[in-house]
Amino acid sequence: MNMEARIFFDSFLPHALRGAVKYAGDKGYVASLPQLLNARANAPYDNVIWNTWFNPNSEESLINTPQGNRVVVTVHGGGIFGTPNRFENLYRASTDRRCEIGFTGLFAGKITPEEANGVSNGRMPDGAEIPVYPFDEFAKGVGDLPRRYAVVTDFETAKSSCCGYAGYAELKADPMVIVRAGGVDAAAKYLDAHETRNNTDKMASWHPFHIVDTPDQNQTRIPSLSGNKGGAGSDVEDSHLYGYDSDYGIGGDGSFHTTSMINVARYVAVAPQLPENDVRHLPFNA
Repeated sequence: MNMEARIFFDSFLPHALRGAVKYAGDKGYVASLPQLLNARANAPYDNVIWNTWFNPNSEESLINTPQGNRVVVTVHGGGIFGTPNRFENLYRASTDRRCEIGFTGLFAGKITPEEANGVSNGRMPDGAEIPVYPFDEFAKGVGDLPRRYAVVTDFETAKSSCCGYAGYAELKADPMVIVRAGGVDAAAKYLDAHETRNNTDKMASWHPFHIVDTPDQNQTRIPSLSGNKGGAGSDVEDSHLYGYDSDYGIGGDGSFHTTSMINVARYVAVAPQLPENDVRHLPFNA
């Protein structure tokens, strides 16, 4: 049985995610950020995977634990916002600042104490239980990572991580890049491919943790993966951070135009396909 990927684009994020989830079914998946980066690192540079932007099935939650610690919980493979309905609840929530599931001032999605506690302990809203790795353990390397897992990073570590354009050597050692890529080796593999393709000295990794305005509010953001047609302009800080002629790296800094909590969306879903059931493989010419 072959696995086949398909892109789902829509001007309304829940519609794109709903299509991707339906296509993936029970035996497939919606690609996470590490999976998208791995696909790029193994693809030729003229493949569409390099030449446009994508929404990953990954999320980063700023959580205040019952013990009084502030952490960033990164979930790959589907977390609190792994379903289109949760996005729709966010969009339709009251704009009253007291609403516990609406937007924060920097367009993160507020999450409930139950959601925050669950994701911190590997309990997902859909009933799944996933492994949770402390960052220090994760950075040392975890063999046979599952498709769906979480990494807990101390807030101060996340906050001090690179935000903006940096050299590739610095990015390979950066905590948030390591977590987003799926490990030290995965980060190095992608960054080497990115450097060769773009022929630049820098790439960007953006995050909001140094400017977040409500750190006591449990909240979630979806990082974004940029892509630029032709491979140029990835280290030009000219305030033009999106589009086919620009590459701002891995996003999620909380500003309106680079957050994946709102606006249009482009997901990749992967599912098993049976060629004998598909008309594309039939010989139509006599």
